[in-house]
Amino acid sequence: MPGGRRGTALILFPLLALAILGGWLLAEHWGQVGYPRRYSELVEQNAAAFDLPEALLYALVRTESGFKPRAVSSADARGLTQITPETFDWLQTKTGETLPLEALFQEEVSLRYGAFFLRMLLDEFGETPTALAAYHAGRGAVNGWLRDPALSPDGVSLARIPYPDTERYVEKVMRAMEKYKK
Repeated sequence: MPGGRRGTALILFPLLALAILGGWLLAEHWGQVGYPRRYSELVEQNAAAFDLPEALLYALVRTESGFKPRAVSSADARGLTQITPETFDWLQTKTGETLPLEALFQEEVSLRYGAFFLRMLLDEFGETPTALAAYHAGRGAVNGWLRDPALSPDGVSLARIPYPDTERYVEKVMRAMEKYKK
């Protein structure tokens, strides 16, 4: 039998190499599709301006809107960073701007206000998961949770989040942030 095992190895080795390469390329492509870096210039600019990890801002946008600038939630939150009209009005009292609500559909405005709000929450609450819980459920709710020893034994971090949708949200953003870091 000509070639025998050596001939089989000569055929199988290139096939195995192609399979490994194909798997690697697929994994690389999935990372770009599943965890895109859209609006990278604006994300990087706002992450730097508000001293946020880029991975956190990307994860927030991915989770909030799936990178859809015209997204509107059932709570009327709008834009890439899903800011509600009430929060937008309140944030504008801090920035001194008077922008119309429709401005949240502009990528640069939504990212700037989302990053500004997230920075404020990180400064207030100190921990990323707690700040994300406040971004999702509201500052008032989180402050109440931190006063409850059953939810926060130390008054700083949350041992448990009583809203299941907020708990899932925080977990989702934190997982996405880890993917973006890689």
